Amino acid sequence: MFDYAAPKKFSPSKTGQHRGVGQHPHRGFETVTIAFQGEVEHKDSNGNSGVIGPGDCQWMTAGRGIVHEEYHSEEFTRKGGMFEFCQLWVNLPKVDKMKKSRYQAILNESIPKVALRSTDGVCLDEQKALEDGYARIIAGEFQGKKGPAKTFSPVNLWDVVLLNKKKTFELDIPDGHNGLVFVRRGAVEVQGKALGLADVAIMNRNGEKLTVKATEKNTSLLIMSGEPIDEPIAARGPFVMNTQKELKDAMQDFQRGLNGFER
Repeated sequence: MFDYAAPKKFSPSKTGQHRGVGQHPHRGFETVTIAFQGEVEHKDSNGNSGVIGPGDCQWMTAGRGIVHEEYHSEEFTRKGGMFEFCQLWVNLPKVDKMKKSRYQAILNESIPKVALRSTDGVCLDEQKALEDGYARIIAGEFQGKKGPAKTFSPVNLWDVVLLNKKKTFELDIPDGHNGLVFVRRGAVEVQGKALGLADVAIMNRNGEKLTVKATEKNTSLLIMSGEPIDEPIAARGPFVMNTQKELKDAMQDFQRGLNGFER
């Protein structure tokens, strides 16, 4: 699942009441939340808590069970402002679905930024190349740089910014990966086909060079790819398992107060 909260302005709260999602369970997959504008505060049943703001990422592995809540941070609630986030659900292989839950707070400063490679040749000046376009490597690998996120299966997650409308850039998607390009801002040509704001391109599994060219200034893309797990999926609400029985077990465990607490 991929969910995008487009830019929206929130007024300062007069009551001080936080906006967001109250306590809810997860099992069998990971939630990946990226902050572009605004702040979200996280708390979970393992005692993890923290605030992610612009450029940060929260990578939470539900595993065998976790209960968490997500609200606007106290400061954002008080001051208001622009809010823009996205959340991706990443499936876990069967062998990892019942592992201990895990929380990764990935801050902006820990995410490497890599200059894009244009089709007109390699720029020897790295700083100059960054002025044309770059990718923030949250997970996976890009041009020899690895992202900080720890994953259970091969996953790439790149936050790409295209600044030069005159250049076409090449990005390598691993052979066999499912790939997806989401236009977060601006407009772009992907493999020569035009995409506008909030459009999505789903790539095939054949390893090839992905070509992108901005047709508007300051175009931003989210590029995601992953190695197919090729296992049965049984999903309902906040649970993603392999069988209907496992789904039923997850629901019953939550009702008994087990899902989300070590036992």
